[in-house]
This record gives sequence, structure tokens and C-alpha cells, in this order.
Amino acid sequence: MPNESQIGRGRADHSDEVDRIVAAWSHERPDLDFAPLHVLSRVGRLAKHLDRARRDAFVASDLEQWEFDVLSALRRAGGDYALSPKALLQQTLVSSGAMTNRIDRLVARGLVERGTDPLDGRGVRVRLTRAGGAAVDAAIERLLAAERRLLADLGEGDEQRLADLLRRLSLTLGD
Repeated sequence: MPNESQIGRGRADHSDEVDRIVAAWSHERPDLDFAPLHVLSRVGRLAKHLDRARRDAFVASDLEQWEFDVLSALRRAGGDYALSPKALLQQTLVSSGAMTNRIDRLVARGLVERGTDPLDGRGVRVRLTRAGGAAVDAAIERLLAAERRLLADLGEGDEQRLADLLRRLSLTLGD
């Protein structure tokens, strides 16, 4: 934790806004342990940068976040790039009504098409169209480039250690 003389020096001593916030709180409430803020406040701040990078990548690909979520689920399915609406629900964590609306909107844009499930004539499959595949492929390329820029200052070893630590934390939280 930075001391008072380090506060305000910024990048010269590698302190950041979270260090300054924690130092101020520690000064005002020395009875509390602010260690979690060092990690989770940074995760929250990084999430804002990631959200901005994702939004920009999707806008550049003429997609909204939810459109990317549905299209990428279909693209990752491989094969004929088709899933049932139920499988899409499970992967995108939205309600049945919301998924129906999303599929309708993607069909109207020509990014997906509905078809009959070949294994169950009563079932429906949502399939990625050529245009949908091109859109999601362009979006993932832009997204990966943006995410690489966010991680550019980390070496490969640091990036892997951070990924491992975040995975461990994610697993303990049930994700």
C-alpha cells in the first residue's frame, strides 16, 4: 500500500487510482482491512475498459452485444452452425420471450434463419447464415485485437498467471 508521500505521484511509482482510494480509506478507517479493494476495484475498473473495447468492436461490426452473443453461440457450435432455441437460451442466459424476439430480429437482418430440426420435425433449429457468419467472424477478430491491446503491457507469463488466478477465483464463485 502506498504511503502518503507516494499518493499523487501516479505512474512514476506504479500507483494508480485504486492505491489512492485505498490509502485515503485506510487513513480514515485504519480499523478495516482494505485488501479486497486492491483486487476487486481493479477488476471492476478493468471491466469498464473491456466493456468499452467490446462495444467499439461490435459497433464497428454493425452488431449489438446481444447479437454477437447469439451469433457467436451459433458459430462456436460448428458443423452446420445451428442450435435449438433452448440451447441458445442456455448459452446466452436470457428468457424464452427475449430469445424469440432476438431470433426474430436476427432473421429480419438476414443473420440467422429458422428451420425444422432434422431429428425432430416438430423442433426448430436456428442456423447462422453466410452473412451472420461473416459478421460474427469480423466482430471476433476486432474484439481479439482490442483485447490484445488491453493486455499489451503484460508479458506472456504475467498474462498466463493472471488468467490462472482469475480462473481459480471464478471457479470458487461457481462460474
